[in-house]
Amino acid sequence: MLREWKWIAGYIVKYRTTIFVYILLGVLASVISVGGAVASKFLIDAVMTRERAVLARSAVAVVALMVSQILFQALSSRITAVLSTRVGIELRNEIFSHVVRAEWEKIGAFHSGELLNRLEGDVSTVASGVISFIPSAFSKALTFVLSFAVVLYYDRVMAVLALLGAPFFVLSSRFLVKTIRRFNKETREMNGKVLSFSEEALQNLQIIKSFDLISQYIGLFRELTERYRSVRLKYEKFNILMTMVLSFLGLLVSYACYGWAVYRLWQGLITVGTMTLFLQISGSLTSSFSSLASLAPQLVSISTGAGRVMEITAYASERDADREKARALLDKAASGVTIKAESVTFSYTGSDSRVLEDVSVTVPPGERLAIVGRSGNGKTTFLRLLLGLLRPTSGTVTLEAGGETLPLSDSTRRFFSYVPQESSLFSGTVAQNLRLVAPQATDEELLRALRLACMEEFILSQPERLNCPVGENGANLSRGQLQRILIARALLRDAPVLLLDEATSALDPDTEARVLTNLMTADPRKTVILTTHRQSVLAHCTRVCRITSEGRLVPFDGASLPDADEENEDNENGEE
Repeated sequence: MLREWKWIAGYIVKYRTTIFVYILLGVLASVISVGGAVASKFLIDAVMTRERAVLARSAVAVVALMVSQILFQALSSRITAVLSTRVGIELRNEIFSHVVRAEWEKIGAFHSGELLNRLEGDVSTVASGVISFIPSAFSKALTFVLSFAVVLYYDRVMAVLALLGAPFFVLSSRFLVKTIRRFNKETREMNGKVLSFSEEALQNLQIIKSFDLISQYIGLFRELTERYRSVRLKYEKFNILMTMVLSFLGLLVSYACYGWAVYRLWQGLITVGTMTLFLQISGSLTSSFSSLASLAPQLVSISTGAGRVMEITAYASERDADREKARALLDKAASGVTIKAESVTFSYTGSDSRVLEDVSVTVPPGERLAIVGRSGNGKTTFLRLLLGLLRPTSGTVTLEAGGETLPLSDSTRRFFSYVPQESSLFSGTVAQNLRLVAPQATDEELLRALRLACMEEFILSQPERLNCPVGENGANLSRGQLQRILIARALLRDAPVLLLDEATSALDPDTEARVLTNLMTADPRKTVILTTHRQSVLAHCTRVCRITSEGRLVPFDGASLPDADEENEDNENGEE
C-alpha cells in the first residue's frame, strides 16, 4: 500500500492547487460546525439567564453559522463534482494513452475486457481518491481535533469518555485493512472476468448462434455472475458486521458522554447550555472519529485500484523517439527502401521455443516477396517484427534509403502499410475507415483506392456510397469485402512498403488475380511483402521464400505450398 500511495502522491502533487481549495472548504465547514455548537451553548445559557443582549448576538451567530454551513456544503459539493469529473477524465485519458502506447506484446497479455475494467472502474476509484480522500481525511481529522479541544477545555473526563472506542480501532486496524484489501481485489478481479466473458461472447455472437451454444453461454454467464455475487455478498456481510460494531461502539460512547453530562448537570456543576454543547460536541467527536475509522475501506479501495492501474502502466511506452530520423529517411525514399534482416532470432515472452531462428534476408526496393510456410511457422511474426510491434530476441532489422540506415522501431512504422489477416475495421462508415490513415484524402482518392482493390463498384452501388455503414468488426460485410476495404485503406497510406498477411484469402481466384495485378503494378518503386498459402499468388511475385518448421527463412523450392490443399478446398467456391 505504501508503494501504491507513493504512486498516487504523484497525482496529488499534480493537482495540489485543486486539492488545497477542497481542503480549505473542508476546514471552513469544520470550523463552522464546531462554532455552531459553541454558539448554541451561549444561546441556551442566554435564554436561561434572560440576558437579552447576549441572546440576540447568539441567535444571530447561530443563524449565520447554520446558513453558512448550508452554503459551504452546496459550494463544496459543486466544486467536488466539477473537479473530480475533470481529474477523472484527465486521468482516464492519460492511462488510456499509456495503454495504447505500451509495448504490444506486453499489454496483449491482458484481456481487453480486463483492460476496460481497469480503465473505467479502477481509474475512477483512483481519480476520486486523488481529489477527495486527502481533503476528506483532513476535514474529518480537523473536526475531531476541534471537537476534542472544546470538550477537553470544558471537561477532561468527557474527553476521555469520547475516546473509548480508540483502542478497538488501533488494535483491529491491521486485520481490518488486510481483510478489506483481500475482498477488494477479489471483487475487482471477478468483475473483470465477468466483463471479459461478456465482451468476448458478444463479439462472437454469430458463432454462439451458429453452433447452438446460446443456452450453454447463458449458463456460463449465470455461473460467473453467481460467483461474482458470492464474493460481493461476503464483502457486504463483512461491511455490515464492521458497521454494526462501529455503531455499537458509537452508541456506547454517546451514552457514556450523555450520562456524564446529566450527572454533571444534576450536581449543578454545568449549565443547560454547557450540557447541550457537550451533547453536540460529543456526538460530533464520536461521528468524526467513526468517520476517520471508516476511511480505512476507502483508503484500501483506492490503494487496490492504484495497484491494478500501476500494473498496466508499468510497461515501457513507445515514444516515437526516432521520429525525426525516420521522417528524414522517408524524404529520401522516393525511389524506395531496402529492408535488411541480419541473424534475426525471436521468441515470445515466457516461451522457450524460438519462432524465428537466424533469419537473414535483404529486400530491395520494388521487390515483390512472398513468404510461405505452414500455419504457425512464424510468417505473421516476421511481419510484426517489421512493424516494430515485436523486437528481435537477437539480430537486427534495418531500413536503408539514400545511403542512410535506420534500425526498425515504432518510429519506422510510417514506412509501412499493412493488411492483417483478421478483420480490423471500425464501426462507422467506409469513408471514415479509409480516412483513418489519410484524413485529408478526397472522395476521388478514396474511390481510386477502392478501384485498385476492386471494391469501387460495390461501394457505388450502395445508396450511401462512400458513407456506406460498417458494423462492429465489419459484421455487415462479407470476408472478401472486408479484405478489399482493408487493402484500399493500406493503399491510401501510400507507404514505401506494403505488407499483406493472407490479404486475399477470402477472394475468388478471378478477383484475387485482378487485385494482385493492381497492387503489383500501381507503383513499381513500392516494395510488397506478403504471406500466403495460395499457389496462384506466387505468379505475381518476383521472389518466394519459405519459413521452415525450425523458423529459418530459406528459398522456396517450387513444390506445392504447405496447407495449400486445405486452403484451396476451403475457397473452391470463391467469395460469398
